[in-house]
Amino acid sequence: MIPRFLALIIALVFASAAAAETLRMAVTTSFDNSGLSDVLLPAIERDIGLEVQLLVVGTGQALRLGEAGDVDAILVHSRAAEEAFVEAGYGTHRREIMYNDFVLIGPLSDPASVALAGSVRDALGRIAREEPAFVSRGDDSGTHKRELALWQEADFDAAGFGSWYREVGAGMGASLNTAAGLDAYILADRASWLNFGNKAGLTLLYAGDPALFNQYAFLPVNPERHDHVRADLSAQLEDWLTGPRAKELIDGYMIDGETLFTFNAEVE
Repeated sequence: MIPRFLALIIALVFASAAAAETLRMAVTTSFDNSGLSDVLLPAIERDIGLEVQLLVVGTGQALRLGEAGDVDAILVHSRAAEEAFVEAGYGTHRREIMYNDFVLIGPLSDPASVALAGSVRDALGRIAREEPAFVSRGDDSGTHKRELALWQEADFDAAGFGSWYREVGAGMGASLNTAAGLDAYILADRASWLNFGNKAGLTLLYAGDPALFNQYAFLPVNPERHDHVRADLSAQLEDWLTGPRAKELIDGYMIDGETLFTFNAEVE
């Protein structure tokens, strides 16, 4: 018969080993700034005993971390870059999880009359012609990539803009803080804007164009490229993220009565 104290030690060792299952996931700053990670991560640990360690970076850097095998999985929001990542063999597949939208934020005075715009193309044209202060993340994130694409779709090249266009090379929260300090326009994801505490004189001026749709996807890093990555843990996390508990938490996450994300994962 095992002495009680020895049985306790054995139990603690096994409990510690079970709790040591850790997955490293690179995520966008907008996902973290939204506050959703604070809701999902504790639930993941409770439900499947998996500790998810986040590396909070822009989409471009998240994909580079995946290419280097520095993370086990990625959760980002730039479809073209994600598909290129998988096609190059760095990720096993791409699985859509949830979406929200981008919005144009600006000063209450709205010198470019963005609130009167009939489309995002019109809104950006008004800003480009008026040249008020505009803050760009400038960090190769999913938001930055989408902003640059929107300027191109509106027939403008951001590379040729003057000093009114401020590239800050920062995450969503820091960029919003800069915009608040400058009383500037900025493209943000709705979730980060709603969870942003320092709104100062800024307000949401334009939303609703289909071009502002913002899809988030989960990409497991390919173990054939990096045999140390935990493909087994990525599979467990993917099952949870695409299941009913995740849907309940994602769809139920609100700020001031407004839903921040909509779950749209397809069950396989």
